[in-house]
Amino acid sequence: MSKIFFTSDHHFGHTNIIKFSNRPFSNIEEMNEELIKRWNEKVSPDDEVYYVGDLALMSSNKLKPILDRLNGKIYLIKGNHEDAAIANASRFEWIKDYYELKVKDVYAHNGEQLIVLFHYAIKEWNASHYGTWHLYGHYHGTLFDDPLSRSIDIGVDCHNFYPISYEEVKEIILKKNWLPPVFMRK
Repeated sequence: MSKIFFTSDHHFGHTNIIKFSNRPFSNIEEMNEELIKRWNEKVSPDDEVYYVGDLALMSSNKLKPILDRLNGKIYLIKGNHEDAAIANASRFEWIKDYYELKVKDVYAHNGEQLIVLFHYAIKEWNASHYGTWHLYGHYHGTLFDDPLSRSIDIGVDCHNFYPISYEEVKEIILKKNWLPPVFMRK
């Protein structure tokens, strides 16, 4: 059975991201190889990966061999650094600006968890007052994580450079102190 994973902000080929995000790699080649290794340690070829932006800052022909090595069926939600990825569009199941994913989950409201995927954090999203989730990237762990919001930064800098599974996201989200708005409480 395939699993669902989420991730963002690998910045393959982006030399300055090592310094900007204080990544523990000595050079871009080491970073690229470790990111590929960690991706494939968790993701199998039949798994689904929802990628929430900023895959690479390199030429499209240098990105292609990296994409060919990554396991999974990849769905790309565009970030602000996507030229090389878009030039390799055939590697993705689809490419969108924004996406609302519905995951079958017997413990979720009506047996389905709605997850809003967008590269940037948004304060309120579709059905957030009902407990839907929002997963974003872009901030590399620098944005304040609101303990009352069912949203999280799923970027690699926040998760030891690994994609995170639906189950891991759920565990993080359900530890938050979210309450529905007063008008929704019984």
